[in-house]
Amino acid sequence: MSVPPGRRRVAVVGTGSIVSSSHLPALRAHADRVELVAAVDVDETRLDAFRAEAGDGVAGYGSVEAMLDAVHPDLVVIGTPPSLHREQTVAALKAGAWVLCEKPLCLSLAEYDDIAAAEEASGAYASVVFQHRYGSGARHARELIASGELGAPLVAHCQTTWHRDTAYYEVPWRGRWASEGGGPTMGHGIHQYDLLLHLLGPWAEVRAMAGRLVHTTESEDVSSALVRFESGALATVVNSVLSPDEMSRIRVDCAHATVELTHLYGHRNDDWVYTPAPDVDPARAAAWRAPADDVPSSHAAQLGAVLDAHDRGVRPPGSGPDARTTLEFAAALYKSAFTGSPVHAGEIAPGDPFHRAMHGDHPDWAPKETV
Repeated sequence: MSVPPGRRRVAVVGTGSIVSSSHLPALRAHADRVELVAAVDVDETRLDAFRAEAGDGVAGYGSVEAMLDAVHPDLVVIGTPPSLHREQTVAALKAGAWVLCEKPLCLSLAEYDDIAAAEEASGAYASVVFQHRYGSGARHARELIASGELGAPLVAHCQTTWHRDTAYYEVPWRGRWASEGGGPTMGHGIHQYDLLLHLLGPWAEVRAMAGRLVHTTESEDVSSALVRFESGALATVVNSVLSPDEMSRIRVDCAHATVELTHLYGHRNDDWVYTPAPDVDPARAAAWRAPADDVPSSHAAQLGAVLDAHDRGVRPPGSGPDARTTLEFAAALYKSAFTGSPVHAGEIAPGDPFHRAMHGDHPDWAPKETV
């Protein structure tokens, strides 16, 4: 298919709800920069329905390999179940395409190593979808914290308290280590603590607990962690699917101000609140207010950042070491929770069972067939 010069040729892999409800609108928002040329799904009925929704000119394929051989896209957007992410990402990278993949990018640090090797060999890049980083409110807060304008970060709280019923876990791949990589730590709260790490920088130590309190899943349905950052700041992180009053929240207490974000699945500028310390000049605090532009956190905002990087030929945000840091945090949380010991950044290396799988082959948590 012919695409006008300057526009990137995009293929989507998986045509379920996340692609049709989030990625398709994001592609349409950047219609001057991209052209959707292909879609892949093993379900022919679902694929046909998506192609009808997406519009004329979108070719359909039953496998990633067939699509890559025929289309040679510039960018592949992956919205399949997590167990397929590593394989499909590596295949796209080997074909020379950049990748924007739904979270989690992969299910373990060992799988991440495969993706990193494919990046190195191909020169292409793979970004993971963490859209909450890309709203104007998040960008503004990060700039204020990083500049020191709010004073040193001291105390933080990160809360993903959502609710998922039994029917949610009747989908076969949910709640299983081999197909989802974990429970709310990997599949739900990862968005919020990724944003926390984005705001506060490198973490140093994790002490955690996890439980399987309600759902009969292989993985946890709640986890909680204490985190020490390299800066010295201390934080709590809670990931739950047991909470009737659903909320996503981050609070950072700095020396001169408290920054709070409260939302559920996405935020705008008004969701960010700055409370100055009593001795701060009101005129100074007024300058902390949200910027004039109000860019919601969204797939469209992140896609724009990836396209900007593609245009410049540089590594996109949310890829490489940046993506690995968040995945390593998840592995550390699980290791600490399951072993009862603190885990330090850089500790989980090849040979560590938590490098190969998030359950770490722990007898109380690993699938019985692997123990």
